Amino acid sequence: MNTLFPIFLKLEQMNMLIVGGGYVGIEKLEAVLKNSPETAITIVAPEISKEIQELAQTHNITLVFEPYQKSHLTGKNLVIVGTGIMEVSEAVQKDCRDENILINVADKPALCDFYLSSTVGKGDLKVAISTNGKSPTFAKRFREILEEILPDSLQETLDNLQSIRNKLKGDFEYKVEKLNEITNVMKKEKS
Repeated sequence: MNTLFPIFLKLEQMNMLIVGGGYVGIEKLEAVLKNSPETAITIVAPEISKEIQELAQTHNITLVFEPYQKSHLTGKNLVIVGTGIMEVSEAVQKDCRDENILINVADKPALCDFYLSSTVGKGDLKVAISTNGKSPTFAKRFREILEEILPDSLQETLDNLQSIRNKLKGDFEYKVEKLNEITNVMKKEKS
């Protein structure tokens, strides 16, 4: 059973550290930027790929060309490690635990406090997919399926529901009841 607690973070209000400037680092960076392009991100690695350097020119990314040190955690709220070097991953994870900073270590579920989900976005609707760290590839394929079947008109539906919600009078319970009645049409009838 997947016991992960799903949340959506306002990364643009946080400071993130990504340790690793190669293939995995760019993969994690692109996932963050796809969802939260205004996030303040520091990338730390002795070598940083050209792709990351190019992204740094158009995003809020600080590049630090040196090996990871615990001092890089100062002022950070969230850390992602993508080096592929176990000694570095373990050191960063230990330092994050000491500082009470949440960490994700690529391909090392035992060292993670959280996993990066595969996400589907249609306007304001965002669906996160988790396989409990077992198969990111499956999550990616499932995301592709959802992207195909979710209609582009969902934003209009969400805007209409927000308008209705804003016009409803009454307490919270009444509003929930009314919105449940309206959205009940989304459920398929069981035959």
